[in-house]
Order: sequence, then C-alpha cells, then structure tokens
Amino acid sequence: MNSLPLDFMTSPILLSPPHLGDRELEFVKQAFETNWIAPVGPHIDAFEQEFCQVVGSKYGAAVSSGTAALHLALRLVGVEPGDEVACSTLTFVATANPILYLGASPLFIDSDRTSWNMDPVLLSETLAQRDRQGKRPKAVILVHLYGQSADIQPIQAACQRYEIPLIEDAAESLGATYQGQSTGTFGDIGVYSFNGNKIITTSGGGMLVSNQPELISQAKFLATQARDPAPYYQHSQMGYNYRLSNVLAGIGRGQLQVLSDRVLSRRQNFAHYARALSHLPGIEFMPEAPFGQSTRWLTCVTFEPQLAGIDREQIRIALAQQNIEARPVWKPLHRQPLFAGCTSVGGAVAEDLFQRGLCLPSGSSLTVPERERVIEAIVAAYAKVKVTC
Repeated sequence: MNSLPLDFMTSPILLSPPHLGDRELEFVKQAFETNWIAPVGPHIDAFEQEFCQVVGSKYGAAVSSGTAALHLALRLVGVEPGDEVACSTLTFVATANPILYLGASPLFIDSDRTSWNMDPVLLSETLAQRDRQGKRPKAVILVHLYGQSADIQPIQAACQRYEIPLIEDAAESLGATYQGQSTGTFGDIGVYSFNGNKIITTSGGGMLVSNQPELISQAKFLATQARDPAPYYQHSQMGYNYRLSNVLAGIGRGQLQVLSDRVLSRRQNFAHYARALSHLPGIEFMPEAPFGQSTRWLTCVTFEPQLAGIDREQIRIALAQQNIEARPVWKPLHRQPLFAGCTSVGGAVAEDLFQRGLCLPSGSSLTVPERERVIEAIVAAYAKVKVTC
C-alpha cells in the first residue's frame, strides 16, 4: 500500500523543469540595484568570461536564445541563399530553422547507434560525393543529442578535409565531454541554449563560443542591430536584436556555479531508472558512447514491442494518465512536413529511434519519490499488458 499522500500521487511530474536557487537571485538583485536592466552591463561580460572558463573556449557572446546563436553562426561562416548545410536529422527543429532563415537548404544526415548522433561515416561519404559533384555544403551543423557527445574527431577531420566550417549545436550537452574536452569547443563555432528545460537556464538565452576573436566580435556586432561605429545611428549591414539582457545574464551566472551539481543529479536520475527498469523485457537505455561522458540531460529509453508486449506510445499514455510528462524522442527532421523535399542521407536509424524512443522525467530537481512514481507507472503498464494477454 502506497503511504504517500494522495495529492503527491496526482501532482504533475514534468519532463525537465527549471531548477533555480538563491545564488541567481543575488545577481538579479545586483542588476536591479545598479539599474543595469537593458541588454548591456557587467553581468553579460562576466557571464561570457565565466562560461568560457567552464567550457574551455577563449571567447563568447551571450545572446537571446540558442536559435539566435545558430542563426548568427551560420551567417558568420558565410551561408547564403541557395547554399546547402549538412545537419543532424535527429534533433529539435531549432537546429535547422536558421538554415531556412538564410534561404539555404538542409542536407540531413542519419544517426549512428553508438551515440544516436550524426553518423561520421555517412557524413564523410556524403561530403566526398558532394565534392566530386562540385557542390560542397557551406557548413556542417553537428548536434550533441540529449547530453551525449557525437563522435567529433572523424566529423571534424572530414570537415577540415573539404574546408567546410563545423558548427556544434551543444544546446543539450552543456557539461558533457568528448575525450575529456567540453562539447561545443571543437568546431569553428559552438552554440549553447539556456532555455527553461536545459541543464542550466537563464529563462531564455544562448551562448556562441569560438577561439577566433573576429567571429565573436562580429557576432556581438550583428546581435546589436549591426550599428556602425559612429556618433549617430548608421547601419551598413542587416543586424538583429539578439543580445542577452543583463538581468538574465545574472541568472546565468548563478546557474553556472551549480552546473556540476545539475549534471550529477541528472546522471543519478539515469542510474536510478536503469537499476529499476533494465530487467523489463524489450527495454533499452540510450547508450553512453565510450569517447565521452554524457550529462544525461534527458533519460531516454527504447521499447521493442515484440519483446516488451507494449510499445512506446502505450507507455507514454500510461504515464500521462498518472499526470507524468514523457515525450517521444525527436521526430527526425527529414520526416517533418516543414522540410518536405529536402535531401536526406540514410534515415532508418533516426526513424527507428523515434518510433521506439521515449524521454522520461529527468529534471535535476526530481526527487526520489517522484522517480519511484515514474518507475511504478511503467512497471504497472507492463503488468497490465500481461494480465490482459
């Protein structure tokens, strides 16, 4: 008999809610006390410097979202209308939308089984083929999915071989490593997100990092409406209103101080789920590739209906009936109506992961009783199918 109160048993358990503490509020108070509210101020400079120290990059630009950072990154490497940009297909739509912003076309690359990220062999073969055709992509966007690093080294080597800029979408992988180095710091430009569901949040925000100072200088210029250095408002290029506010940068500074704790909590969530559920037939957890440590931003599992007797969607609905939020793995972008007609290479791996994959509640504030409630709901869904059969 469950001794937990009834309201706990019916209260919502969210997938990945914001997790704030007291440190963030102190920085926000400083912004209010000094009246640094607009999108300039000391917190922005400090946040950029502190963030770069954490990830190991030389220069950073804090902007309004990860999507804004990707948009700027593509423009910085010269993407123009009619260009093609190679991109991971198993990812959120925000990865590829900026390609469309610039009038370019995405070229979607399938995943590998080891990391669920872009398949290095497929990318290398595709770039070789495009090179023979005289149609090299203008850039490659490599996603590090659900906190797991892609196999960066062969992808970086392929990009260098054909002199194609590499942009890392590390929106979901802040705190993850590849061969001991932070994701987002290998390519020409790295991009991070501080959306409310990410490992750390600024409510909404993003960061663009690079070891090339001219790229970051240009990013900041474009992000502040591309205002020319003049005593009056003069503009020779099209810019954007993309800079992060000083207030939100203060939240980011506080969040950054507890990044390692947030990663540890999410890895503990994964370990707890794995211990409790791995015995169930037909269930597998997203692997941790041998070349790096995942943050386990979200705990992802797949269900094999023939072995489990139940499929992903039945599990998701069973959890929803218990007021527990779980979501399918990203629907591959090459299957999205928005990108109908775009070229894709492979796709079977990403499609399979979408059909069978589910993301479980994984917030760093998730409690042990809440995890147990998720586990019990999944076990009960399995038991119900067996009784029915």
